[in-house]
Amino acid sequence: MNVSAHFHMPFTPFHFGPGAAIHAIAPKQVSFLAFCASNVLIDIEPLYFILTQQYPLHRFFHTYIGAVLIAGATIALFVGARWFAARLWLPDWLKWKELGLFPVAVGAAVGSVSHILLDSLMHRDITPFAPFSDSNPLLHLVSLTTLHLACVAAGIVAVLILGARRLLRQENAR
Repeated sequence: MNVSAHFHMPFTPFHFGPGAAIHAIAPKQVSFLAFCASNVLIDIEPLYFILTQQYPLHRFFHTYIGAVLIAGATIALFVGARWFAARLWLPDWLKWKELGLFPVAVGAAVGSVSHILLDSLMHRDITPFAPFSDSNPLLHLVSLTTLHLACVAAGIVAVLILGARRLLRQENAR
């Protein structure tokens, strides 16, 4: 199959909207940073296949089994980063010392699994249940426009929730 006919760039940031909403609802239980990291790690796979002009673009890591491994890799990266941060200087805005294992694990798991779910709705070359099935029952369940608008709307809702929470904290501090 001609790769150029299926060329696209991974639009990982669309995945961040739902992750931000989940984090906004449960900020102490879900690390948004781990959510984003797992999404970026997953999309290294299609980026590699785009750059090497190979089809299909979405392979092993775009299955639920691959997503679980990506979640594990994300957790390991955060544990390593936390170990590293405890011994050397890292910028304070990253708040490495505040990253607990539970919120990182939840963020990584939700991030990687939701990535497969969302991509299954739009990419023809995904077989999310491989190696058990080559089917993708979610393909085109909703339109691409609806999917992207829902992801952006989730991000807007997250900003509103986080903004309202911040205003309430400021108001209570007075």
